[in-house]
Parts: sequence; C-alpha cells; structure tokens
Amino acid sequence: MVQAEIDYKGIFEEWKNSFLVYKFALDEVNTKLKIIQEDYQFIHNHNPIEHIKSRIKSPESIINKLRRKNISLSIENAIKYIHDIAGIRVTCSFISDIYRLVDVIKKHDDIKILQVKDYIKNPKPNGYQSLHLLIEIPVFLTTRTQPVKVEIQIRTIAMDFWASLEHKIFYKFDKDVPKYLINELKEAADVAHHLDVKMENLKDEMNTYKISD
Repeated sequence: MVQAEIDYKGIFEEWKNSFLVYKFALDEVNTKLKIIQEDYQFIHNHNPIEHIKSRIKSPESIINKLRRKNISLSIENAIKYIHDIAGIRVTCSFISDIYRLVDVIKKHDDIKILQVKDYIKNPKPNGYQSLHLLIEIPVFLTTRTQPVKVEIQIRTIAMDFWASLEHKIFYKFDKDVPKYLINELKEAADVAHHLDVKMENLKDEMNTYKISD
C-alpha cells in the first residue's frame, strides 16, 4: 500500500499560530544571551560566547520525529513530546566558558532547567561532544503566560566544526557511513578534544603573566 504524501505546507499553515510562541521564546533567550555577552565582557574583559545561532524545527522534521516515536500527529503531541522545537546553539572559545555560561544561566530566576546532558564529560561513542540544556522559559502573551521549552546546545568551536562535518558525512551517505570513515571521525573527535585542552592550557598559562606598563 502506497503511503499518502503528507501535506507539510497545509500542516504548517494549521500549526504556525501555535508555534509562534516558540519564536517568542527564542527571542527571549537570545536577548538573555546577548546581555550575558556584553555584561561579561564589561565585568571580566572577556566574552565567553563566540556565536549564537537559533532555529525552529520545520513541520517536516517535527512530523518525522513524531512518526519515529510512533506518536499520532497533532499540535498537542508535538508540544508535549518534541522538546527541541525551539533550539539555540551557542559556540564558546574554551571548555571552561561552557560551564561558566551554564552557571550564569542557572542563576536566572525565570529559567527552569529541566534537563542537562553533558556530552563533554561523557562523550557519545562516536566522539560527539557538547553540553545540552533543556530549559523552560515563560513567554508573556497578551492573554496569558505560557511556559515554553527551548533546547540550548553549548560547544566549543572545535566541537562545532566536528559536529558540522559529521552531520554532512551522515547526510551524504544517508546514514550508511563506511566503517573507515566512522573510525576517522572518532579519531578527529579525539584530535578536536586535544586541541580544546591545549588551547585551555595556553589560555591559563597566558593569564599567569602580567604585562607591565
């Protein structure tokens, strides 16, 4: 039996008003992160954040994820079971910056930390490293206040470079990646981590010296 083609455009039109709140949530979190950037730079003369990138999952991706989970398609199920509809990726220079940023985020009274996945201290078997926060933030609408989930992925430049390449390779081979490339990716992840540690040590060494006037 041929499966009927899904009308993604029609679903998007139906869902877009319900998902607008995720855009507002991203706006809120982006504003907070930019304030942290400027405030940290002013106080410590150092900016822990290099780049911020945000996105809202497409209806196609949400539908595919619901189907993989064997969950019926509905707005309610999407909101309940898909936690990364709104996502933000933050890139830092150093591993220590990642944990500093997490500590600052935790101090915000209006941010509720729902889940922390630390793939830096506990990398995935393929070598993937990043720190994932699932947060809930209140969005103040004209008629109500709605809590909205946002996933924040925080990683170094080296981690982000590796993850981008890994994604491209898996997309190129439609997830059927040759074994030798998987092995090389794991080796590259180890090299990227070594680079992060080396750069952290160089930064710490630099900070022990005081430049005289």
